[in-house]
Amino acid sequence: MVMPLALLEKSMDHRISLLLKDNRVLEGKLAGYDDYMNMVIEDTEERTSEQTRRLGTVVLRGNNVVSISPI
Repeated sequence: MVMPLALLEKSMDHRISLLLKDNRVLEGKLAGYDDYMNMVIEDTEERTSEQTRRLGTVVLRGNNVVSISPI
């Protein structure tokens, strides 16, 4: 089992996919994070069942994240 903070450390400056509690998927480059899993994601795209839109740089609160996957 991979611990979340270890995965974030390994994924710095790489693209990741995040599943959020509201079933949205964010994909982008991990630019930073903290011990609470708050993250800064650059070049972010938000995917829902209906559409995809570009968001740019996003600051994401860690308690909204269900899963983290490297791309």
